[in-house]
Amino acid sequence: MSNFRIAILFFSLIACQSIPNETETEAVFETGNAQWIEDDRELPAADSLFYLDQPAPLFRKDFEVDQAIEKATLFITAAGYYKASLNEKPIGNNVLDPAWTDFSKRIYYTEYDVTALMEQGGNCLGVALGNGFYNPLPLRKWGHRNLREDLAAVGKPTFLAKLVITYANGTSEEIVSDTSWKYTYGPLLKNSVYLGVAYDARKELDHWNSPGFDAGSWQPARQGPGPGGQLQKAFFPGVQITQEIDPILVTALDQDTWMVDMGVNFTGTYRIKLSGSAGDTIVFRFGERLYEDGTLNPMTSVIGQIKRKGTGGPGAPDIAWQTDSYILNDEASQWFEPEFTYHTYRYMEIKGLKEKPELSDIKGLFMHSNLESDNIFACSSELLNAIQEATQRTFRANLVSVQSDCPAREKFGYGGDLNATNESFMYNFDMQDFYRKTIYDWVDAMKDSVFIDTAPFVGIQYCGISWESAFLITQYYLYLYYNDTDIIRELYDLDKEWMDKVARIHPEGMVDHGLSDHESLEPVPVGLIGTGHHLQCARIMKTFAALMDDQPNEQKYDQLATHLQQLIKAKYWDQPVTEKINRQTLFATLLYHDIIPDDEIPAATDSLLQAVQNGPAGHFITGIFGTKYVLETLSEHLSPDVVFDIVNSTAYPGWGHMIDRGATTIWETWKESDNTYSNCHPMFGTVTEWYYRWLAGIRPDPEKPGFERFTLAPSMPDGLDFVNCTYRSPNGPIVSNWQKTQANAYRYEVNIPKGSTAEIALPLTETQQIAISRKETAGEPKVISGVEKEKFLLDEGMYTILVSPVE
Repeated sequence: MSNFRIAILFFSLIACQSIPNETETEAVFETGNAQWIEDDRELPAADSLFYLDQPAPLFRKDFEVDQAIEKATLFITAAGYYKASLNEKPIGNNVLDPAWTDFSKRIYYTEYDVTALMEQGGNCLGVALGNGFYNPLPLRKWGHRNLREDLAAVGKPTFLAKLVITYANGTSEEIVSDTSWKYTYGPLLKNSVYLGVAYDARKELDHWNSPGFDAGSWQPARQGPGPGGQLQKAFFPGVQITQEIDPILVTALDQDTWMVDMGVNFTGTYRIKLSGSAGDTIVFRFGERLYEDGTLNPMTSVIGQIKRKGTGGPGAPDIAWQTDSYILNDEASQWFEPEFTYHTYRYMEIKGLKEKPELSDIKGLFMHSNLESDNIFACSSELLNAIQEATQRTFRANLVSVQSDCPAREKFGYGGDLNATNESFMYNFDMQDFYRKTIYDWVDAMKDSVFIDTAPFVGIQYCGISWESAFLITQYYLYLYYNDTDIIRELYDLDKEWMDKVARIHPEGMVDHGLSDHESLEPVPVGLIGTGHHLQCARIMKTFAALMDDQPNEQKYDQLATHLQQLIKAKYWDQPVTEKINRQTLFATLLYHDIIPDDEIPAATDSLLQAVQNGPAGHFITGIFGTKYVLETLSEHLSPDVVFDIVNSTAYPGWGHMIDRGATTIWETWKESDNTYSNCHPMFGTVTEWYYRWLAGIRPDPEKPGFERFTLAPSMPDGLDFVNCTYRSPNGPIVSNWQKTQANAYRYEVNIPKGSTAEIALPLTETQQIAISRKETAGEPKVISGVEKEKFLLDEGMYTILVSPVE
């Protein structure tokens, strides 16, 4: 088959499979007579005009109810963002809805039970629209990347809605979005998901979304074409305000300028009480840092590195910092809470406010996809706990319907960060549904002949296989952690076609272009990292083929894996590597991907240890992938104690150094940056995976996925007195709590959920003895006899294991 025909086949398969069938999400609602509607204003004719006031439209629909209601259900979505209300009351808790997707292929809608909001007599549905990622500004990030050109679908914000009212007598009625709706423009003059908002409180329309409001001057809505994507019910957690953060300090910078310290770096907005004269303009700016003189340093969160005049294109600000503005009305005091945007900040500069705001006048609003998280890690080291807290905060801040690499500068869903951290996220949150959505984003984004870097696609395509392979590797981790075989069965044909694409791009197997160990402090060849990911994908496909009972392809991918392993071994192990290379990443990668023969592993481990000891302060200098690899391989082949001494240190480079320098989120780089690099970046958060896997010892078994069988092998390094850890597996919570009780003794409490079996592997010497008891539903704990070794199996139950000196 010619390359041209193969390319067409792959492209066609993507087109066919870009939308999962109805058994994977849920059947789309029947739109019936519902129409995509919008305002009548045309989009600006020139890029510079996008930066002028473009007030957000408000839509309303009056309707009557004259009989008893059994149930009322609203189905609603938008291209852009929407905020819906019924009789002035907000509908649901989601913000920044719907989730960002390629709107030309897939649009998620939300279903709300609004029965309690309905009234007898007059009712009013209200919808406000924001731009979101559907109507972005033509900001030229890095001077050339323009989302209006790079996104597959852009246009005016538009929405689709259907309210289904079921009456007690069994009849029903539908209120749908159509040209009978009325619209006008409200007080939100500008809204950008990147730059922020401008709001004029003098233009507020009190009770605009209440029944009986006089909308005689409003205009009829216009039917629009819609963005084109297939409707699907949202099956993943929505973005919500999950925490209100109290500021810790307000200081005066000038007569009318104030600096607010929120205490932590986070993603979201704020609520603030304001007062002053009507017409006064209050300007807010945001940043992750302060300069030494106490003024705002916004530079690490500047949008797209637009930091000088002309870089961002016609009309763009000279410096694209995060900023909001608010024009006061004549009320004595008023509250402001921005909509349709989100910022990343610890510090908020307020200019134009005559009176110093009280701490109680300000709330930070932490926004992110509201993932379930019953998982807990805590230990006796305050530093490790601070690192864990900062890591979780960083992860949450980068989960705003896509998993981003930084939540201010780009907000893009890079595959490399996903490949590096997906297990880390899974240890901390229930990621199954979110990552299913992420995989579908990749399905919609991928091209037939090149690798892309992000999903949704934003025009960037230079990083190579180590980024796009997140499409396949994330499927595997859904299988490993959740026993999700449905996603594999659904996408298996596409997975095979993707592997064929890899073969066309890298016909010899060795990867020769793309991005490697990003932010490593020393060079790392793409041949090592990229080919390692190629090998990982071949092994994954062997597993998938076996699951699908596809023996020919199981053999094919096994042969490919063997070939790739030999290529890597020949180039990076069998002969000396003479080029300048990060030797920590080199040996960690070889060990992580099982390149090295068993009898030569000790030599590789010694080389890795030497490379680490040669680093600054004996610490890691690895990048986005090497850090994950070195944490795992040092622990597996040497000792977690070595890793603990590095993690539990404030020396540079390291996580403790970040905390010691005041970080409350994880940096993009080991070296502190006050101008260029994000201070809220997930990729070095892989340390949390090490916490769960090695200090708590909770590790899945690839032969029994979904924690049907798993390992409990806690590590108890010197300097650490206890660990308390809970991980919620598909079968229920796994508990791994240990505490040193005296010299040469410890207490270990575990919970193994119903339907699971754990292989326990404990640190046990000849001078120690072991006693095990299981908690019973009634009566005294049952003593488990016959266990004398450090490794043994336990079935479901709550156990107490006591290890003490031999008497």
